[in-house]
Amino acid sequence: MEDLVKKAGLGDILQKVKDNERISCEDGIRLYNSPNLLAVGYLANTVRERLNGDNAYFIYNQHINYSNICTNLCKFCAFGKDKSSDKAYEMTVEDVKEKVRERLDEPISEIHMVGGIHPDLPFSYYIDILKGIKDVRPDVHIQAFTCVEIAHLAGLAGKPVDATLKILRDAGLDSIPGGGAEVFSPRIRELTCDKKLSGEGWLEVAQIAHRQGLKTNATMLYGHIETIEERIEHLDALRTAQDETGGFLAFIPLSFHPKNTEMSKLSRTSGIDDLKNIAVARCFLDNFPHIKSYWVMVGPKMAQIALSFGADDVDGTVKEEIITHMAGAETEQAMSIEELVRLIKEAGRTPIQRGTLYDVIQTY
Repeated sequence: MEDLVKKAGLGDILQKVKDNERISCEDGIRLYNSPNLLAVGYLANTVRERLNGDNAYFIYNQHINYSNICTNLCKFCAFGKDKSSDKAYEMTVEDVKEKVRERLDEPISEIHMVGGIHPDLPFSYYIDILKGIKDVRPDVHIQAFTCVEIAHLAGLAGKPVDATLKILRDAGLDSIPGGGAEVFSPRIRELTCDKKLSGEGWLEVAQIAHRQGLKTNATMLYGHIETIEERIEHLDALRTAQDETGGFLAFIPLSFHPKNTEMSKLSRTSGIDDLKNIAVARCFLDNFPHIKSYWVMVGPKMAQIALSFGADDVDGTVKEEIITHMAGAETEQAMSIEELVRLIKEAGRTPIQRGTLYDVIQTY
């Protein structure tokens, strides 16, 4: 395989990977532009196995989306709705608690909760849903509110982000998911999500959380109108932030789903693009412990292949995913532990059920 990499003109990057040396932005662009997917995959797998061996992680989690009412209405999003829409909804605190009660007989270790930027809900609502979840399921880890939502909540609370996070943590927040990052490029944000928190703002919230000891994830929405250079700029900003505060657990490339969005004329990402984003991220983000191939976005089959292209995590059981399915995803809304274990074993990896912070719950 090393000969294949050298024939692909990537021998110098291979040497950097073997020497555990950081690759440059120019190297990253070359990897994206290389037509030799297997060569790029080999490089990524080398990094993946150095960091995580044959381990492939999944989690028993439940998704709750408390409301899709949103003032941002990003062009790439099929989930967010104006409050006047007949498809708009919001859950009461009791509704959220009932969602948790419905699955009390399942060994759920994480509740993943995000929603839109709601124009009317008070800060107390968010505190109450965190406390409500912990009332029903005291031991569950709550991963909630994207950095975009956290900035919005700080505005509602009339407090700085660090003080707001302390209040949220006292109410039950345990970590922050990676959504809302999209592509940091100001050009992309101006064209697709001009009302959203800036890329710099997103990174600032994440790093404030890290300084408090809160772990977060990071994402990139790819496959719409961004350039290869803008993807690398995004990854470089994440890598630089991680050098400074070290609180990112995993990077999750998210493939754009155009159906029911304002960008519906665009086509879905290809399998090559999906694997390339996983592989380049694994090579480039040398300071990120984990790279996730989110099966809901790319499908179980592609997530399985991605375990040989740099990914070491497929996410989890999910239990009712709404956001991607509103944009036309044709995957299931949940997967069982048995299905996830089979998927991972077939890929030649060792299935490990984890907690949110990558604590090992069970090795299969």
